[in-house]
Amino acid sequence: MKMLIVYHSTYGHIKTMAEAAAAVVREIPGVEVLLRRVPETLSDEVLAKMGALDQAKAQAHVPVATVEDLAEADAVLFGTPTRFGNMSGQMRQFLDSTGGLWAKGALVGKPGGVFVSSATQHGGQESTILTFHTYLLHQGMIVVGLPYSFQGQTRMDEITGGSPYGASTIAGGDGSRQPSETELEGMRYQAKHIAGIALKLK
Repeated sequence: MKMLIVYHSTYGHIKTMAEAAAAVVREIPGVEVLLRRVPETLSDEVLAKMGALDQAKAQAHVPVATVEDLAEADAVLFGTPTRFGNMSGQMRQFLDSTGGLWAKGALVGKPGGVFVSSATQHGGQESTILTFHTYLLHQGMIVVGLPYSFQGQTRMDEITGGSPYGASTIAGGDGSRQPSETELEGMRYQAKHIAGIALKLK
């Protein structure tokens, strides 16, 4: 079974989540994991002004996702930061290039899920995942979230991301907060959950 984790990460939070997902799925017998990033649409000059150029360079070793990667995968996890309660423009542009897959029904029946980051608790994590789900549904994918069997999302003793719609992390207003262990555990749980469903379907 081949699982694709495709993400966009400006400041590294989603990259950290994606790497945690990839690491845990690699431990499952019979599963091959592909970690890919969507093409960056911003110039180095703009990224430098945003304070994101170093992070972009740190991700340069991760192969850029292609439409063919989606077609060849048996399951897909998508990761994106929030932008005004929706996915990033870079992820949107990549998805907009997959009309050929839709025309052929290439993704029909494949499990898919979404994980996100935002600056604050109420920065649009759930709306970003839910609006992303419409893409999965249009492609005929099986939407997989983060079940409440992952009890970390019901914690009341700490601020944490995560909802039944998918794993998430809170970056903080200045981006200094990194994914917590609870958030990473949620990411690992969702990744294993999707891989398990894909193996059953396979």
